Amino acid sequence: MHAAALRYVRKLAGTTKPSRANQEAFNRAVAEVEHTTRQLLEALVASAPPKDREAEAAKRRARYAARQGSPAAVPATP
Repeated sequence: MHAAALRYVRKLAGTTKPSRANQEAFNRAVAEVEHTTRQLLEALVASAPPKDREAEAAKRRARYAARQGSPAAVPATP
């Protein structure tokens, strides 16, 4: 979460490293963005169960095969 907040503040500030004069304000902005983001994400309610990556990949392969007209057209997974 901290890394995402840091990237966001860097993007807004237009700099990757603040000057010494702005270091305290920059660090405070990162901490506040991180804190607010955590609060917002914790407040979200998910009603659907988490998706299974393997099951979703199998569905994608089946859709691809149906579009290609043949189950043999399914590409091999790495």
